[in-house]
Amino acid sequence: MDLHVAGTLLIEQIRQTSVLEWTAVAFGVSQVLLARKNNILLYPTGIISVFYASIVLFQSRLYAETLLQGYYLIMSIYGWANWKNRSASGASKITRSSSREKWITWAIAGVGWGLLYWILRSYTDSDVPLLDAFVSSTAWAGMWLLAKRKLENWIWLNVSNLVAIPLLLFKELLMFSILTLFLFVVAIFGYLDWKRTLDVADE
Repeated sequence: MDLHVAGTLLIEQIRQTSVLEWTAVAFGVSQVLLARKNNILLYPTGIISVFYASIVLFQSRLYAETLLQGYYLIMSIYGWANWKNRSASGASKITRSSSREKWITWAIAGVGWGLLYWILRSYTDSDVPLLDAFVSSTAWAGMWLLAKRKLENWIWLNVSNLVAIPLLLFKELLMFSILTLFLFVVAIFGYLDWKRTLDVADE
């Protein structure tokens, strides 16, 4: 396939992208940029993105990722309240995970993967249950850490993003896959920014 043909196909896919997908992508980009800046507005922005993304993902039979949007909603509300309370109390804004929190994170990812895979295989018509479950369970773990302002959230979210990109391409969700690639890159810089903040605080 030459560049002209590839470019034509790309333009055609962009034209076919629904308004719902464009809206979800726009708010998703805003959310991750706000997260990188450690800005609490990432949560209301994320809640709007969740609403539109859940519709698109359900229509594409990515049921675990649709369920993940519901989890994002819950964790966004929890994170919003948690960040406000910690800011008011003067608590450290960014910290590293304790040993206990690391175990909990692994449990969320591992148990979530197995449970979601079983549900998808047993009760849905999903054609990608293993990968769909993995993307969602690792994102669950990352979102839990993000709500607690833990540095390691970026690592877990990027593990999820890395697998999500080819999965979304397989499902012909071009703009979602481009968004996820963007999230992957921003998460790298987010990790470095947060780590730099922690290193300065530790000096």
